[in-house]
This record gives sequence, structure tokens and C-alpha cells, in this order.
Amino acid sequence: MTPSLRLTRLQLQDFRNHARASLRFSAGIVVIAGENGSGKTNLLEAISLLGPGRGLRGARIADLGRRVGEEGLPWAVSGRFEGPEGTFDLGTGTAHGGSPEKRAFRLDNEPVKTQAELGRLVAAVWLTPQMDRLFQEAASGRRRFLDRLVWALDPDHARQVSAYENAMSQRNRLLSEGREGRRPDPAWLDGLEDAMARHGVALTAARRSLIARLNAALAEGVAGAFPAALCALECETAAALETRSALAVEDGLREALAARRGRDAAAGMALAGPHRCDLRLSHLPKGVPAELCSTGEQKALLISTVLAHSALIASARGFAPLLLLDEIAAHLDATRREALFAALTALPAQSFLTGTEPGVFASLDGTAESFAIGPEGVAAA
Repeated sequence: MTPSLRLTRLQLQDFRNHARASLRFSAGIVVIAGENGSGKTNLLEAISLLGPGRGLRGARIADLGRRVGEEGLPWAVSGRFEGPEGTFDLGTGTAHGGSPEKRAFRLDNEPVKTQAELGRLVAAVWLTPQMDRLFQEAASGRRRFLDRLVWALDPDHARQVSAYENAMSQRNRLLSEGREGRRPDPAWLDGLEDAMARHGVALTAARRSLIARLNAALAEGVAGAFPAALCALECETAAALETRSALAVEDGLREALAARRGRDAAAGMALAGPHRCDLRLSHLPKGVPAELCSTGEQKALLISTVLAHSALIASARGFAPLLLLDEIAAHLDATRREALFAALTALPAQSFLTGTEPGVFASLDGTAESFAIGPEGVAAA
């Protein structure tokens, strides 16, 4: 069986609405129940922040501290993990007297230099109620979802995306100067467009690889009773990579960017490129686009995609990731709910589930470890 990553202890100080909390976990499935606004999602967010990235909300660091009046306090989150490499303690937070926008990490009480070090030890995937709108919102939301899936398997992907976006931002600024009557330096534009082409093709190749692996896993039925999704990219660069070499696609993207300078300057942005990529999902058994499916079917497709992604991480990284499933029972009928619980019970991954009604999780009695959260804090149920 694939080794799992287990979180055995979670400690919070002045994080969101939690002044202080200390929880110990021993089960493979953890249920946290409480009323809306009690801080259930905040606990999952704290866990997600112990890995690379900005967590399941993507929030500003300065917004994470517990507020006293107008001020947000310095905050800290720490966890003890058991994984294939043994037991380790990982912590993150902001410092007293330091910048509220800068957080640090410590591994076994030693500073962590790069988030790549975290990615080697910790992986987490999640579903939140906000993601239920994935099929109705703009492409940017689906693109962020896609890139997070890629990043979990390819830690270098975040660097490629950041480098591409940084070069694009500088190019946009230079082109805007042209609108103001100042002629931008052509050599500088050439360099920025070269960077956009190189990093853009690299990040697109990583997206294509993830989609191919995800579709293969979904077709194999790794999501159990949940309907398989079929994933596809709407992206000119991805389409070009199907028939041309990466170097040839780089050259084409570089030339296209140079040819579009006038249009992009007038628009104030780059009108085409990998940053316009969209992720499309379909209900594979029915052959229906996800945006035309019912709310329950859309939720089921997201669950199947996340379960398949979890299996890919386990295969690629050698350990199953943490699963953070916020209000996961919403929009699921009793049959699909029980199918989810059966799938989670069979997985090697440790799962954290939240909900407002403890009774929804009744069939997990004897399997899951339960906690209740209320005005007095969090306690074992």
C-alpha cells in the first residue's frame, strides 16, 4: 500500500478567529462539525498553509492574523507530521515586530530556505464551496485550479508561472509607456518576449502532461463510484505543442508577441498567450460539458478529479497527500455521500472533512475521529 502522510498534531496561535488551539489526530478520516462562522474552514486553511503556496483561500498573509480592533496580530501555525521520511515538525507564521506581509517557515525548528523543501515533504489537495462555482466563473479561476493541480506534481511549475507573469507584467508596462509617447526599448521588449515564450511553453507543457495523466487515471476508474471527468485545455500554445516541437512553438510565440505589440499596447494587456488558457471539464459517461450538468453532477465531477489527482500524487511522490474537504456533503445526495465516504475509507490518504450537521457523517462512526467546534473552541466530539 502507498505510504500516507499523516498530520498528528495541529497548533494555532492568533490565526483567523482562533486565539489558540491544539488538536491531536490519530485517525485516517477526521470530521470537524460546527455552525457556519465557527472557524471550520479556518482549521483547514491552517493545514493547507503548512505546504507550499498561499493555502486554500489564497489569502493575503496580513489578513490571516486574528484581529483586535483594526489590527491583525502576528500569527503562527504548526503541525507534526508522520511520513515516509519519518516524523517532523513544520511551522509557519509572521513575526512580532516583522512585516505582516511576510511569513517564514521552520522545519524541525530550523529555517526553511525555499518552498521546494516543503513540497518534498508535504502535499495537500482540497475542495471548498467556492470551487462549486468553478464552471460558471471566469477562466482565471479554472486556470488557477489547473495550475495548483500541476504544482502538486511538478514543484518547478510555480517558478515557470511566476517568471512568465513577471515578464508579461514588465512588457505591459513598457507598452503602456508607448501609449504615453515614450518609445519603449525594442531590445528590452525582445528580451521580455523571449522570457514569455520560454516560460510560457514550459508551463503549457506541464499543464498538458497533467491533463493527459489525469484523464488516464479518471478513465481507469480511480474515483470509484463517482463519474469520470474528461479534462481538456483551450489554449493556442497547447494546441501547437500537439504537432510541433517545443522549440518551434517557442519561436512562434515569440514572433506572435512581437507582431501583437500594437494591439496589446492599445488594449493595455497581452491579448493572447498561455495566460489565457482555459480548463474545460466534461461528464465523460454522458458526454456533457460540466457547465451544463446539474449542481450535484458538477460537485461529483470535482470530487472525481480531486480523487484522481490524489492518486497521481501518491504514485509520483511516493506518499498519499492530505485531503481537505470543506463542506463536502453539500449538494451530494445520500447515495453519492456514502460513495464518497467509501472512497475515502479505501484511500491511504488522511482526510479532513467539515460540515454543519454531525449527523451527515453518522455512517463514519467507528472509522472517523470527530471534533466539534463552537464558541469555546474545538474539542473531541
